[in-house]
Amino acid sequence: MTTAAASPEAIHPSLWRASQLAHGRGRVIETGYPALSAELPGGGWPVGALVDLLVQHPGVGELRLLRPALSGTDSRPIAFVQPPHTPDGLGLSYIGLSLDRMLRVKAPKTADALWSVEQILRAGSCGALVFWTQYAQSSSLRRLHLAAQSSETLFVMVRPLAAAQDASPALLRLALKPSADGLTVDIVKRRGPSCAEPLAVALQPTPVLLSRHARLSRGSPAEVATGSRRKEVLA
Repeated sequence: MTTAAASPEAIHPSLWRASQLAHGRGRVIETGYPALSAELPGGGWPVGALVDLLVQHPGVGELRLLRPALSGTDSRPIAFVQPPHTPDGLGLSYIGLSLDRMLRVKAPKTADALWSVEQILRAGSCGALVFWTQYAQSSSLRRLHLAAQSSETLFVMVRPLAAAQDASPALLRLALKPSADGLTVDIVKRRGPSCAEPLAVALQPTPVLLSRHARLSRGSPAEVATGSRRKEVLA
């Protein structure tokens, strides 16, 4: 008489069948978009892991996509590392992100930005960290992913769409393309079966979030320069 095979999760929480989404024990943050959450392992953005958002160009809607998750993090600061333009205070306020929690990290070199990101993750000083970069070596991605695993931080890298062809240790990789109502989201990598059809995600209309012409003011996110003042990143 045969017995029913044990489920993969009963053997180890990190195991899953190729036909199903992984259910690991890691914490997730709700995306705010039911159709997207339904396609993600655990039903949300993974915390303590690298998440890749691959875009045609910065500013296609990545911050609006992340808005519910960023708003749902704990009271720790939210770090923007190397945003392509000055974060616009009005736009951030409009989508409900408190400027008092925003920390902007501006680094003169990519190596300094990578160092800053790793230190923030290892310190656990931020509830969320969004890092825009054009290029990162695979060794750097592995270091950042390992640093993220030791934290309780929502860690998102925003990189060019062409990087989808490269290998990455990220647990989750999404390709974002603008659409009339928001974004078309292709799931490039997840712990589970491939997603055959792209998802349509409607985004809340908002003023510019990353403005080339925005001016820094007392209401803008704090700006931190790296280099000779690296320690201030963790303040």
